[in-house]
Amino acid sequence: MAWHQLSVVTDETTAQQLSDLFSELGAVSVTFSDAEDEPVYEPAIDQTVIWSNTRVTALFELDADPDVVQTLVFNQFIGQSLQDWNAEVLLDQAWERAWMEHFKPMKFADRLWICPSGQERVEAGTVCMTLDPGLAFGTGTHPTTALCLEWLAGHDLQDKVVIDYGCGSGILGVAALLLGASHVHAVDIDPQALTASRYNAEKNQVHERISYYLPEQFAPLEADIVLANILAKPLIELADGIAALVRPGGKLVLSGILRQQAAEVAEAYAGRAMQVASPVVQEDWCRLDAAKTA
Repeated sequence: MAWHQLSVVTDETTAQQLSDLFSELGAVSVTFSDAEDEPVYEPAIDQTVIWSNTRVTALFELDADPDVVQTLVFNQFIGQSLQDWNAEVLLDQAWERAWMEHFKPMKFADRLWICPSGQERVEAGTVCMTLDPGLAFGTGTHPTTALCLEWLAGHDLQDKVVIDYGCGSGILGVAALLLGASHVHAVDIDPQALTASRYNAEKNQVHERISYYLPEQFAPLEADIVLANILAKPLIELADGIAALVRPGGKLVLSGILRQQAAEVAEAYAGRAMQVASPVVQEDWCRLDAAKTA
């Protein structure tokens, strides 16, 4: 199946109005992206990010007429900022092909491979996780995920119970199981993340050792290792609950933290029987490792 993809660059004031018009005209989806290079690191959970110069992209079914849509848009926004109109036919598989061109096998701590289907690595002393494009965040290419994978591959996980709080694609939980963990409890606020985690666990034949929960379904328990690769604000807000999941003598791995946020996150956990190590930094992001007092 193919689609009409229509996009235009506008300002932050017009972007939401344009999105609404696209939807009224029958768009099946509308997305915003940065038209320049204006970083937004950590929006609020309920915030829609709109940049000063935002590209608004709409997807229409093939029976739509792009010329009619363009005319209606420009007539609606006379005198307002609309630039770089673009219309193209997009094949269903175009996104996946583009993504696969950039996703190559990655090795962590000389022990863990993350590979797309058909590019798996078989190497003595390593394990290999197969991971393909999916519904949820987490492929190992982003520093926040890579930092956690490095930690997992560099530690003895044999027979450990792991909680992956904010599991996304399930990449960390599945990697932990492949590296020897006995069971993983995967928690996420997004049902699609749990679907993606289940799919990746099945693909890597570890699904019998992983449980899935929305937060309201998760009965707190103590684990040997707790992973929380989310963002600084929720890490701070949830510090009591997350720290309580770590058994005495257990390990806590926190990520999704900007370098300048590390001290505030570390302080939130240091008062909860946690010994927090110095941050491990990659690009603008960092990981905080902690151990709970036995």
